[in-house]
Amino acid sequence: MNFIRGVIGGQGAGPQPSGAETIQKLCDRVASSTLLEDRRDAVRALKSLSKKYRMEVGTQAMDHLITILQTDRSDSEILGYALDTLYNIICNDEEEEQDESEDEAAQKQADDLGAQFTEAFIQDPEHITLLLTLLEEFDFHVRWPGVKLLTALLKNQGVQVQGIILVSPMGVSRLMDLLADSREVIRNDGLLLLQQLTKGNAAIQKIVAFENAFERLLDIITEEGSSDGGIVVEDCLLLLLNLLKNNSSNQNFFKEGSYIQRMKPWFEVGDDNSGWSAQKVTNLHLMLQLVRVMVSPVNSPGATASCQKSMFQCGLLQQLCTILMATGVPADILTETINTVSEVIRGSQINQDYFASVNAPSNPPRPAIVVLLMSMVNDRQPFVLRCAVLYCFQCFLYKNQKGQGEIVATLLPSTIDANSISAGQLLCGGLFSPDSLSNWCAAVALAHALQDNLTQKEQLLRVQLATSLGKPPVSLLQQCTNILSQGSKVQTRVGLLILLCTWINNCPIAVTHFLHNQENVPFLTAQISENLGEDERLVQGLCALLLGICIYYNDNSLENYTKEKLKQLIEKRIGKENFVEKLGFITKHELYSRAAQKPQPVFPSPEQMLFDHEFTKLVKELEGVITKAVHKSSEEEKKEEEVKKTLEQHDNIVTQYKELIREQDAQIQELKEQVTSMTSQNEKLQTTITQQLSQIQQHKDQYNILKLKLGKESQSQSHVSDQADGSQVNGMQIEELTQLREELDELRQQHTLLQTQLSDKDTLINTLRSDAPDTTERPASDNSELIQELEALRSQVQSQSAEIGQLKSENQDLLRKAETLPSAAHSDTDGSSDSTKMTELESRLGSQTAESERLKEEVRSLSDSRKELEQQLASVNSTVAILQTEKSKLQTEVQESKKEQDDLLMLLADQDQKIQSLKLKLKDLGQAVEDDDDLDTRDPTDEDDDDD
Repeated sequence: MNFIRGVIGGQGAGPQPSGAETIQKLCDRVASSTLLEDRRDAVRALKSLSKKYRMEVGTQAMDHLITILQTDRSDSEILGYALDTLYNIICNDEEEEQDESEDEAAQKQADDLGAQFTEAFIQDPEHITLLLTLLEEFDFHVRWPGVKLLTALLKNQGVQVQGIILVSPMGVSRLMDLLADSREVIRNDGLLLLQQLTKGNAAIQKIVAFENAFERLLDIITEEGSSDGGIVVEDCLLLLLNLLKNNSSNQNFFKEGSYIQRMKPWFEVGDDNSGWSAQKVTNLHLMLQLVRVMVSPVNSPGATASCQKSMFQCGLLQQLCTILMATGVPADILTETINTVSEVIRGSQINQDYFASVNAPSNPPRPAIVVLLMSMVNDRQPFVLRCAVLYCFQCFLYKNQKGQGEIVATLLPSTIDANSISAGQLLCGGLFSPDSLSNWCAAVALAHALQDNLTQKEQLLRVQLATSLGKPPVSLLQQCTNILSQGSKVQTRVGLLILLCTWINNCPIAVTHFLHNQENVPFLTAQISENLGEDERLVQGLCALLLGICIYYNDNSLENYTKEKLKQLIEKRIGKENFVEKLGFITKHELYSRAAQKPQPVFPSPEQMLFDHEFTKLVKELEGVITKAVHKSSEEEKKEEEVKKTLEQHDNIVTQYKELIREQDAQIQELKEQVTSMTSQNEKLQTTITQQLSQIQQHKDQYNILKLKLGKESQSQSHVSDQADGSQVNGMQIEELTQLREELDELRQQHTLLQTQLSDKDTLINTLRSDAPDTTERPASDNSELIQELEALRSQVQSQSAEIGQLKSENQDLLRKAETLPSAAHSDTDGSSDSTKMTELESRLGSQTAESERLKEEVRSLSDSRKELEQQLASVNSTVAILQTEKSKLQTEVQESKKEQDDLLMLLADQDQKIQSLKLKLKDLGQAVEDDDDLDTRDPTDEDDDDD
């Protein structure tokens, strides 16, 4: 203890030991002391020396300090000293502060020292696991230095430490608990720790997100005052950016969790926006970047569209447009807001329509697009702001044909309003401004209004410009070529050439208008053929591209400038190889690849703003086809046209066959549906017949019982002789006659039911007759099934008619027996009434007989209709056979056309072989022959473009 006090306190009387000796003695004391108090004092002394003697403490004491962390877990004070000491020797922050005035070599040495100690610490992964376990301690003196130490380890060796934490059980979850700590110091340092932990590791980012990180971070931002908060809000936003950037899973989770809606209050600004603090500007800048991450063009189109829709529905887009039109907003925030609005509306028709309806708070109100374009063509505005406005205009027109039409319409003579400034007038003003950057921006903006829109390209040909008083107006196309030929700045000419290439691309009418001016083609050939400096190479390449488009999309409507004549002109004035070389200058330019990376125009200086992202895609698409078109001869073109015509004819034949097969499939499907419906109707009829058969059987049984009863009564009446017995028999006869009357009523009802069923069968037969002409494609098996069903119905009807006849005969026998009964009885008043009833029964039986005759007639008519149906089905079968024959003929013709095409390909292959053999012979004779391989080596980009 006295030794330690001597080191920490005053100096002793004898010679003082060196720092390394003192540290060695302290390390021995830590390793050998049995008392906890002695070890604690030794570790405290090492902590005080760790900043001054960083190298010595790190090399001698690290192992002892790790042992303290493992063994003395019960004492929080010694744990805190050990963690602080390890942090001092690993962290580079203190060294950076001390080395601000020293050279870079010393600074680099200090950084390497921290990296070496970090590597030594994490050499055993259990040390990181031990550190994660210590973070579960609630004691402030243990948890806070542990958080700082782990943060320093992640800064020095982030990838290795991330890998150890990722495989550690509950490692990320333990670190997420730091955000719930009530002590702000630990919570804030926990944010810094999570920032380092989530850098560049998608797996850890997903785990942190699913540990409810979004909810906790947004709650902290709200508690701290949103954009008006301090450095804690900035740390939360940086962590959110780490979790969401280039992580589609977390972006989808953020959107599905309705967290986009919670971002809207961040962008609420008041009327007075002056005096923003630097922290608020930083916070708002990060918030705008967070919105852009969700709708970035590099995300998948589906995810971006979904986020754009959510931002419009929750009012976030409207809030951003409010900031856009507000006054007093700092310039960098305004620029970032324009970029954010650009990506929120890019490719979303609903958002683009809303943005077109936004008006600036001016008198009179002007559309926001017009106000932004005024800033773009104003050379006094900052360069980054002008780039942002151009990006916003491009995003507004991206896949928005409606917006393109509205912009072009402001240039047409019928829609020009002299009392107001329109977007078209601003673009024309910028196009012909003395400022070269305004020329380039206006030309590119107008090119985006024509992108992939043939209608607007043709409409723009109608635009006429009044150049000066007393001179006739000239077209916009002519004016652009006039400015181009005047030899203005490179940036201006590049912008005009981009506009012209986009304009006449895939528009033969515009090509004709361009070639109609006799000065354009000589100017282009002169520009391409000259040997100019490095600065003019890009202009030469663009001129070659423009001339190549005139060849490729030429409809040969002008005799002086047909495809063949233009190619001859290139061969005589420029040379094909020289032309292709000049065309390749575009893609070889150093700024071309930078513009091709992303849609947003980002350039370090105005002079380097030469390429547009969409134009780079157009160049990549056209370079290969133009090279081919220039090298092709007229004979090859004719052959290609013939092959194209043959293929088109073949495609037309195949298309006709496909349509025929499609129609046949539809007819077969309809017939299948009809068969299904008829099958269901047949099942219903079968069920009805079964019910009728059961009812007839019941009637038979009842009739037999009644017959037996009448026989017994007649026998009893023959043996009775007195009047009393006779009156009793008459009473029994009345009861039996009443029962007979009821039975006859039931028979009449059954007869009515049979009659209705027969009428249903008549309607079914009529439907079959009406459907028969339409079933031209029905298979023969379906027709045979229908005939069998009709035969079954006919047999059932015949059996029912036979049963009706049998019932009729039985009823007649019953009438005879009933007539014998009155003669055996007394002829009194009761007898006369019974005879009257029997007369009524006879009349009813007569009517039933007539109805049965009518039923027989209906059965005959059904048989006749069945014969007619059989004839119609036979005609349908013949039609089906004819159609099948035609189908086989068509298939044979298809096979023959395929064989002809194969023969043509064989002929072409033979011709190629003959050409190769002739070239070899010419080489043997000493003649110079250009091979296809030589052409490919001169233009290495041709092969890639051919693949495209």
